[in-house]
Amino acid sequence: MIECRPDLPPSREASADRRSLGVGGQVGRGGAGSVFAMMIALCAASASAQPISKEPAGLPAAEKPAILREVGIDQRLDERVPLDLPFRDETGRQVRLGEYFGARPVVLALVYYECPMLCTQVLNGLVSALSVLSLDAGREFDVVAVSFDPAEGPGLATAKKQSYLARYGRPGTGAGWHFLTGEQAAIERLTRAVGFRYVYDRTRDQFAHGAAITILTPSGVISRYFYGIEYAPRDVRLGLVEASANRVGSLADQILLLCYHYDPSTGRYGFVALTLVRIGGILTVAAFGLFLWFEHSRTRS
Repeated sequence: MIECRPDLPPSREASADRRSLGVGGQVGRGGAGSVFAMMIALCAASASAQPISKEPAGLPAAEKPAILREVGIDQRLDERVPLDLPFRDETGRQVRLGEYFGARPVVLALVYYECPMLCTQVLNGLVSALSVLSLDAGREFDVVAVSFDPAEGPGLATAKKQSYLARYGRPGTGAGWHFLTGEQAAIERLTRAVGFRYVYDRTRDQFAHGAAITILTPSGVISRYFYGIEYAPRDVRLGLVEASANRVGSLADQILLLCYHYDPSTGRYGFVALTLVRIGGILTVAAFGLFLWFEHSRTRS
């Protein structure tokens, strides 16, 4: 986990407040063989185009500074976040978290807006990944960024939204981006539900925290975690397709999900060759059975 280290000192107001903190399509004609060939081509192309890289391991827990031992991201897969939590949106309007759920999957980013390094990289990485996708924010999914610093307000949230909408560069998608601020009680309930553990460092007047984004289903159930500050567009897309129960995406996405499975230990989608072999075996048996039926029908006629 990484601790944000500011290049500039924070405002006096923020410092004073922080001192009180503790821690669908159809397959056309062509038969089973062509379907199997299409699966192989799609999976092989994706595997070669986006190799999986391993990041270096961190320090053992005993060697970490004491404050960083309290920082981490504990997976809460398949658990529901509380949707009744009160926040303020970038206009200062009082909202409930549940207002952003119900219709589409949600990409949740827990950050704080005055973070000089890590949080900006998290949001930059998220926008970079989303910019590659054919799916649009506000149509197939929503983005919700929540500040875990209760000293921050709608002014900072407004500036962040304007900045990242410009960076995203897709007209008409502003309704899919939401930058929230809130009180400590609501922040603690949300971060605890997601398993996001962070600590306020009094000596540096900043937060120590991890880097990740979380994908939730339209009903607010935690579906996927993606770690770090760079997110593979393929992984994010597949995560959104799965979180939507295949209501977004294409037939190609559904085929890729037969080839790739999410690994909670790495926060990535990995190629599963055995699944492809099983699919190939089933299709081969089906094709052979169809051939026998066709030959039997022809000899009888």
